[in-house]
Amino acid sequence: MTSPDQLDAAFAALANPTRRAILAQLARGPATVNTLAEPYDMSLPAISKHIRVLETAGLVTRGRDAQFRPCTLNTGPLQAVASWTDQYRPIWEARFDAMAEILQSIKENPDE
Repeated sequence: MTSPDQLDAAFAALANPTRRAILAQLARGPATVNTLAEPYDMSLPAISKHIRVLETAGLVTRGRDAQFRPCTLNTGPLQAVASWTDQYRPIWEARFDAMAEILQSIKENPDE
């Protein structure tokens, strides 16, 4: 089970669009900080701060490959977020089903 602190850290990390974009880059494979920084108009220290937040949340790990320290996506916290949101799936589905019924009713009886 995921602790509330771990879930909070994951949500806080995911709240920033730059960090979400970094995770999307890492979903394609490991990358160095320099590679991750290329698409952004910000300093290397700023990118490093974003990566540290992702590391603290457990979403990114850094390895060692000679003088390089490639970053890698860790999907565990994302799975925890998905599990947490799945508990609300029945509510969404029920509401979407109700909305679909209303729309179908309007479609079948447009004059009412």
